[in-house]
Amino acid sequence: MINIYIASPLGFTESTRSFMDTLEDMIASCGYTVHNPWRMTDPELFRLAAAIQDTSQRWQALRQANSQTAATNEQAIRDCDRVVAVLDGPDVDSGTASEIGFAYAVGKRIYGYRGDSRLTGDNEAAVVNLQVEYWIENSGGCILRDLDSLQRLLGKAIKE
Repeated sequence: MINIYIASPLGFTESTRSFMDTLEDMIASCGYTVHNPWRMTDPELFRLAAAIQDTSQRWQALRQANSQTAATNEQAIRDCDRVVAVLDGPDVDSGTASEIGFAYAVGKRIYGYRGDSRLTGDNEAAVVNLQVEYWIENSGGCILRDLDSLQRLLGKAIKE
């Protein structure tokens, strides 16, 4: 089975978590195994670390949680076959942008999804930040503007 890593900021807010579920279900329905970093980290890890009263100990526990989370995400990107990156927002989320750059560097094909209608590119010819767009397109992927297009592309791509 082909593995897809979802790069997104969707887990940060209650208002976008249901869309994250929709996206994950849609990708799985196309026949992929989904690796969603929001499901790979136990939220208790950060909650417990943040609750430590001693500032130095809290800082150390949070640094350890940060490092553990980043290493888990790195390995998941290395292990995946492709990446789907959510590009919505006034600018591409910095974590998502870094995942895109890393995925490109290790040779993964990246598909971007931008359902956001706001203009955010560096100029009128860019959908998003020109460097992010470059990584996506040069990986062999593309940016899609609606979920139906992404679903059709993923349905075809699994056969490649």
